Amino acid sequence: MSTRNPEAVAGHEQDQVEPDDLLWRSARSGDAEAFATLFESHAKAIYNYCFRRVGDWSAAEDLLSVVFLEAWRRRGKELPPGKVLPWLYGIATNVVRNRRRSERRYRMALSRVPAARPEDDFGEDADVRVDDERRMRDALALLKTLPRGQQDVFVLCAWGDLSYDDAAFALEVPVGTIRSRLARARRSLEELGSTSGHESGETPNVREGYEG
Repeated sequence: MSTRNPEAVAGHEQDQVEPDDLLWRSARSGDAEAFATLFESHAKAIYNYCFRRVGDWSAAEDLLSVVFLEAWRRRGKELPPGKVLPWLYGIATNVVRNRRRSERRYRMALSRVPAARPEDDFGEDADVRVDDERRMRDALALLKTLPRGQQDVFVLCAWGDLSYDDAAFALEVPVGTIRSRLARARRSLEELGSTSGHESGETPNVREGYEG
């Protein structure tokens, strides 16, 4: 005969529910404030991810808005525990892939809402932002030599620090595919970096992702 206390077990499981999961549960019921809290929690991460894919801060701001508009449109989706952020990364990946179509689709909606920013002040002057864009575009020049699937995995895992499991959820592919694509991407980028003639440090955003 089992001696487990159902109430204790249920209470323990409830204690383990992540804040994101509780907020998403509320957002699914139409709670805009809960959704806004999720935005505040994850906008910076998604904004940085978009920048790393396009190399343009202003474009990344627009794409950030599109990502969260799409997430709100799809708020009825039931997500596994702990997968709110990976799901947002998945939306962002698709938005970036279909950038022109996504921006056109949401242009009217974007015109009706304030520009979505992870912070009121990015704390960076124009010179720093321009330098960031130049460095990022240098990195993207190498990254774009890879197949699209390898690009997605490299940015999510090497730059975004997503686990294999979370990246697999975001991209809707098996974990083994994530591992193999990341290994091939790192190998290809190492070979390209060693033969491109760039001096060490010219494309740090790519080089930092070689190891790990």
